Amino acid sequence: MTTRFDQGPWAAAGVQTVQPGVHRVPLPLPNDGLHAVNVYLLEDLADDGGIVMIDGGWAIPEARKALEEALSAIGRDLGDLSHILVTHIHRDHYTQAVELRRLLGSRVYLGAGERPGLEMLDRLRSDEPVSSLETLTRAGAGELAGRIRAMDHGGFDPSVWEAPDRWLAAETLRFGDRELRVVPTPGHTKGHVVFLDEQRGLLFSGDHVLPHITPSIGFELSEPGGRPLADYLDSLRLMNRYADARLLPAHGPVSDSTHTRVAELLAHHDDRLARSLTTLGEDTLDAHAVARKLGWTRRAVAFGELSAFNQMLAVNETAAHLDVLVLQGRVSAAFVGGVHQYTRVR
Repeated sequence: MTTRFDQGPWAAAGVQTVQPGVHRVPLPLPNDGLHAVNVYLLEDLADDGGIVMIDGGWAIPEARKALEEALSAIGRDLGDLSHILVTHIHRDHYTQAVELRRLLGSRVYLGAGERPGLEMLDRLRSDEPVSSLETLTRAGAGELAGRIRAMDHGGFDPSVWEAPDRWLAAETLRFGDRELRVVPTPGHTKGHVVFLDEQRGLLFSGDHVLPHITPSIGFELSEPGGRPLADYLDSLRLMNRYADARLLPAHGPVSDSTHTRVAELLAHHDDRLARSLTTLGEDTLDAHAVARKLGWTRRAVAFGELSAFNQMLAVNETAAHLDVLVLQGRVSAAFVGGVHQYTRVR
């Protein structure tokens, strides 16, 4: 079924044509608050008459079925998928791409910055969010980390975590007489990339720029340290160096202006930085203590009302904001007893 953008919620099943030859297809996610992930079918790029797909979806039968039905609705089938360009390594974007390659021989592309995380995943062979739990512990939430570690994270399936056919850098991909610019946008993950079609004014933004929510920062396997929020803010500002484009996100509806949403996201993080600084006040606190005093989501939900997983995201996001305040010279940090303690600079 082909639907228009104004006919129901963005996650509703079907094909939504952005413009001739460019189709948005929401694929279902299992037990996920995001409901669906958008993949995009580009019919007029591949030299062999095939389809270039941006992002792959989660490797579950329901997603495969939805993709097959969407392709049928535009007169195509799975065998037409020649290239799958993946914005980042999270399972709702990458795992079905690997499965489709095994089935069809499609070529899978992924940002080069994801290589260390993929190699670490191969070493650890676990679906436990190891790096995020280490960050959580350093943020003073060791008890919460223990509870999450004790949860059932599902069986690790190594078959969906194979390396791509090609690692992408900052470069231009050419398909016939069309081009897609690959723009590295670290922050959500270290190797996140977006794909910019400058000829048609389209930005396939993955989870970098989302229309209704702010993406989690640094939720990935990586070595300790780094500056995920600072990198993310730099990657947001980078979008303003390019001409404005229609925003084609991984979660949510298509919107008319990337620049407008980038401005909103930058303003949001400015507000969170200010709130974090105010909440810190005159005390010396860890990120867990600051997070417990802040409101969460657009409804300002209390920290205690969040699920354990979302509490982890909240604490780690608070730590990231406090680390940016340290970089700005407004807060100092000391590592005491395995926990980062933050103090406002006067």
